[in-house]
Amino acid sequence: MNKELIIDSNSSEIVIALMEDKQLVELHKEKKNNNYSVGDIYLGKVKKIISGLNAAFVDVGYEKDAFLHYLDLGAQVNSLNKYTKLAIAGKSKILAMENFILEKEIEKTGKINNVLTANQPVLVQIAKEPISTKGPRITSEISIAGRYLVLVPFSDRVSVSQKIKNSEEKNRLKRLVQSIRPKNFGVIVRTVADGKMVADLDNDLRSLVDKWYSVASKLENSRPPKIIQGEINRTSAILRDLLTPEFNHVYVNDTVIYDELKEYVQSIAPEKVDIIKLHKNKLPIFDHLGVEKQIKSSFGKIVSIRGGTYLIIEHTEALHVIDVNSGHRMNAENSQESNALEVNLEAAAEIARQLRLRDMGGIIVIDFIDMVESVNRRKLFEKMKEEMKKDRAKHNILPPSKFGLVQITRQRVRTETNVEILEKCPACGGSGEIVPSIIIVDDIENNLRYLIQEQNEKNLTLRVHPYIYAYLTKGLWSVKLKWMFKYKTKFKLLPSLSYHFLEYHFFNKLDDEIKM
Repeated sequence: MNKELIIDSNSSEIVIALMEDKQLVELHKEKKNNNYSVGDIYLGKVKKIISGLNAAFVDVGYEKDAFLHYLDLGAQVNSLNKYTKLAIAGKSKILAMENFILEKEIEKTGKINNVLTANQPVLVQIAKEPISTKGPRITSEISIAGRYLVLVPFSDRVSVSQKIKNSEEKNRLKRLVQSIRPKNFGVIVRTVADGKMVADLDNDLRSLVDKWYSVASKLENSRPPKIIQGEINRTSAILRDLLTPEFNHVYVNDTVIYDELKEYVQSIAPEKVDIIKLHKNKLPIFDHLGVEKQIKSSFGKIVSIRGGTYLIIEHTEALHVIDVNSGHRMNAENSQESNALEVNLEAAAEIARQLRLRDMGGIIVIDFIDMVESVNRRKLFEKMKEEMKKDRAKHNILPPSKFGLVQITRQRVRTETNVEILEKCPACGGSGEIVPSIIIVDDIENNLRYLIQEQNEKNLTLRVHPYIYAYLTKGLWSVKLKWMFKYKTKFKLLPSLSYHFLEYHFFNKLDDEIKM
């Protein structure tokens, strides 16, 4: 499988597109300077103990207090709290984990008010980002993820990913990790460790242990709420989790991120460093590589599939509902049952892609076209399971019910990705009436003159619809060239496929839009 990562960085956010065989399968949006991401470690303060919920609300600096349930405390929370207290006090000489005496594990059926008290400082990790009106969900079972291993302080357990099916390989990895594991650290062996040598695992483990001690050192004299350790950015995290021999290219349009990624890939997989490519084309990176068109066709309430089949996707507060429709598709040579099976199998592949693409979580109910024969329902169930194997999020799929509904639960740790594809017309503002299109070029020139002569803007970039771009650049003595001579300054003129016919925008040298 051919995998590509395409990264579009602008002044406010980074958008990451994951392509498999040139098809868009995941889209991630990351705000710059984004806090409260999954994996971030915070020193929080217990605000309220809610005995009825067996949970606590913890202040981590977000506008809404974070939610910490008793089951998310982790068995060794007493050891963590003791260690955190010593670290805050600056008693660094006794913070070496091999000399640290663990506290007794808490009971699985215990009460949270026996473990935590109001105003107590606690070290926690974001398990679920703030979604809608809810604050982040947190855990005090800290884990630090690396390329091959996940480090779990205050544990002695070594476990191997269930996705590694070979029992001999699982036993080999377990023995290797047991031999290099420092005292009072548990380790989870990740799927990508399959076939790796002890030197690779040892280097990864040493790096993770150093990160843990970095966390401990930052706790000294700290006052909650405070971020202690941020997870690596989403781009590097995706590379860390997904970088495999099938990964062919990573395209990025930002030189800073390009340098960071090259350095990161050099540290985790030096042989793959040449796959990082800097985008230098004048077209926006998503337009040039065909991502923008796929985004526009993949989001929205109605999603078309080739052959006339389409999906209707509805969202409610409690669940997501997907309805499969055959449209006008009908093969006269097949029976109704065969046609239904064919449409359902095709829809199953697209639904699995949509769940990843939109990062839909919680309960998903799918209404496939009814099928009478049980063997066909079994084929559909197996197809759905096969397609969902590509999904990294934890999920569970139930067989079709007697009503023909397939129910899926999928892990939800971030806000669902939603791209608004129905746009308000920028030319008419929704009124249905526009200024005469004949004066669009005069309009652009007036704004250009204002920015150059009155605002003294330098290094301007003008983005327009491709048709307008073609008009402004045609011929040796083009309109663009006339403007540059007239106003005695150079400016960039770029086409944008995502713009409407009469839409245009000016950008400064930092590529920030100039509001007119």
